[in-house]
Amino acid sequence: MRTALIGHAMVRFDAPRLIGPVPQAGRMVETIESVGKHLEVMWDDGIVLDTHLKGKSEWHVYRQGAPWRRSWDQLVASIQTDDFVAVCFDAPNVETYRQPDRQRHPGRGRLGPDLTKPGVDATETVDLLLSYADPEARLRDVMVDQHVMQGLGNVYRCEVLWAAELSPWAHIGDLNHHDALLIVQTAAKMVRVNQGRVRRATTHHTAGGLAVYGRIGQGCIRCHETIEAQPVGRTGRMLYWCPGCQVRLDRRLPAEVREIDPHPAAVKYLSELHQRSRHD
Repeated sequence: MRTALIGHAMVRFDAPRLIGPVPQAGRMVETIESVGKHLEVMWDDGIVLDTHLKGKSEWHVYRQGAPWRRSWDQLVASIQTDDFVAVCFDAPNVETYRQPDRQRHPGRGRLGPDLTKPGVDATETVDLLLSYADPEARLRDVMVDQHVMQGLGNVYRCEVLWAAELSPWAHIGDLNHHDALLIVQTAAKMVRVNQGRVRRATTHHTAGGLAVYGRIGQGCIRCHETIEAQPVGRTGRMLYWCPGCQVRLDRRLPAEVREIDPHPAAVKYLSELHQRSRHD
C-alpha cells in the first residue's frame, strides 16, 4: 500500500458507510501505519482513515484494471490513484478524523488570510509572518499555521520552500521583508493555479509535476543534489527538501543534521522507526 499510494495524488475515494469527513480527490497519502488491528491512512491535509480489521477484513492492492479477488459488495473503502487501487473489504468500522493540531485551534485567535481567494492582500500575511509571537519557531511550522495563512498544506509547504530556496530549519525571526513577501506570493500563486485540479503541479520538469514532494532519493531539478525527507513536528508529517540548494537561513541544531542513505528504502525505514517510537 505504501508503494502504491504514498506520494501519489488520489483520484477517487469510496466508502459507502463512512463515518467522518470525506477525503478529497487531489490530496496525497503521506503515511500508512498499522496500529494493533487498525490500519490508518493519513492524507496531506491531516485527514486520517481508520479501518478496524478483524475476522475476514483485509486490504488488497490492485493495478488499475486488474480483476479483484473479492466482490464489490464487500467493499467498505477504496483509494485510487492513476495506477493503483487499494480496497478494504469487510471492515466493521470505517471512520475518518482530522489529526489534532494545536497550532490550528480556533482558540488561539482568528484565522489568517485565505490564499486560495483572489484579491487577498499579501501585506497582511507578510505582517503576520514577520510579527509571529515566537521568533524561534521554525519557518516550516509557521507556514502551516492557519492563523498566519490558510490554504497551504504539507505539499505546498515543501514546494514553496524549495521555490524560495529557503531552509525548512530557518527560524521565523530570521526572515526579512523580501523573504516573507516571496513566500506569500509564491504560495498564493501555487494554490490558485492548482484550484480545481485533481493532480497538483508546481513545475513542468518532473513527471509528477512536483519539485521535491514525494521525490525521496531523486535528483533535484535545480542543483542535482539528492532530495531528502524527514518526519517533523508533533504529527510526524514528512518534510521533503533539497540539502544542496535550500541552505539559506539554515538553523539546524547538531542533532538535526544527520547522514542519510539517499536510497528510498533506507529513507522509508528511518521514517518507520520514527513512527514506531511515537506509538511506543
